[in-house]
Amino acid sequence: MNRLWVRLTLAFILVTLVGVSTVALLANLSASSQFRHYLARSATMGQSDLVDDLAAYYERQGSWDSVEAVFDGMSGPTQPEKGPPFDHAQGKGRMRRAGWQSILADEQGLIVYDSQGQRVGETISRSEREIARPIQSQGQTVGFLLVIPPGRGQLRPPEQSFLDEVNRALLLAGVLAGTVSILLGLGLSRGLTAPLARLTAAARRIAGGDLSQRVPETGSTEMAALGQAFNLMAANLEKAEELRRNLVADVAHELRTPLSVLQGNLRAILDGVYPLEQAEIAALYDETRLLSRLVDDLRELAQAEAGQLRLNLQPTDAAKVIQATASTFALAAEAREISLVLQVADDLPPVLADPDRLAQVLRNLLSNALRHTPPGGQISISARAAEGTVEIAVADTGEGIRPEDLPHVFDRFWRADRSRARETGGSGLGLAIARHLVQAHGGEMGVESKVGQGSRFWFSLPVAS
Repeated sequence: MNRLWVRLTLAFILVTLVGVSTVALLANLSASSQFRHYLARSATMGQSDLVDDLAAYYERQGSWDSVEAVFDGMSGPTQPEKGPPFDHAQGKGRMRRAGWQSILADEQGLIVYDSQGQRVGETISRSEREIARPIQSQGQTVGFLLVIPPGRGQLRPPEQSFLDEVNRALLLAGVLAGTVSILLGLGLSRGLTAPLARLTAAARRIAGGDLSQRVPETGSTEMAALGQAFNLMAANLEKAEELRRNLVADVAHELRTPLSVLQGNLRAILDGVYPLEQAEIAALYDETRLLSRLVDDLRELAQAEAGQLRLNLQPTDAAKVIQATASTFALAAEAREISLVLQVADDLPPVLADPDRLAQVLRNLLSNALRHTPPGGQISISARAAEGTVEIAVADTGEGIRPEDLPHVFDRFWRADRSRARETGGSGLGLAIARHLVQAHGGEMGVESKVGQGSRFWFSLPVAS
């Protein structure tokens, strides 16, 4: 099965088997080595009579020449199977055991005698010297006696049985440790993959159209981060789907009214209810202009949201653009008895902007302010320099915006007054387009408002270096 938890479990089993086998092998070798080390030390320490004979021989000869005669005189080829290897209390310290290796080295550690004839001329190792029994003559060490037990299969049954028991205990401990490790590995692998399984199930349900799916943000740091990212993605998808549905519904609603007017008037003309006069044709033409403006606004908003707006960025004198735009609204403001005030700082630095798009943002804000400012009110346009930016604001003394409506001011097709018609309230896209234009310049846009006192729309643009 190509499941992650199965592969993780198999990996745990493999690692466990390799680890337990390695530990068991090393423990077995160490136990066998230490047991033979103990036997060798016990056997060597038990050769009291032989050590005395070797010391006496050296005193007589003055060297170890022909020392084989001393070892050849050792009694018996074997020792009884029961009892300790060398029974000092019964005076059997010189009994020879089959398979055991007797080694005699001089004071320098050079081997002068080997009962098996394999290492004569070699030097005993440091570990061998530690267990060897020194031979003293006239207060000086003249040699070392070492008795080494045989290899596996040559030990006495009691000794071999003890070693086998140790190995069986190590094997049992290894099997138990391996079983526990495998069970823990299985549990851990299932625990590690459970969040992924939940994530996969949630992703499939989202693919099926259920965008409300969320997963618990639990587990390890990486799993929690993955769950958080998945939930954020799902929330964004749900919001985007909601906006898409709202957009389709709003577009259908906004297009329905002018189309209904056109169809109704044309039907009336065809039925002879309305005469085919220039006034009727002009009314129909106005409806087509509304449709064209709505389509253009939607197209521009779509380009802005997709980041496909073409901007002719250049150092721009914001003061001149403000003055030129304000002059185009001067007559409309005067006709509605609204005063238009400019408050532009004298030391205003140039901004990095597209002059036409900057004028478009100002026109949107000014037309919106004119619609919401009653006769006798005031609209002010201000501009001041900030840290690396220029802040431009359009403030009015209109009815203001309710606090619960402020978060929706820049939403498409949103109107604070639901009863306001398109002819008086615009298409509902102007502020959304203006904000996207400002963001495309690298700036920000916001609004401040108090009910009954008016609103202040502001935006910032980066200063041209």
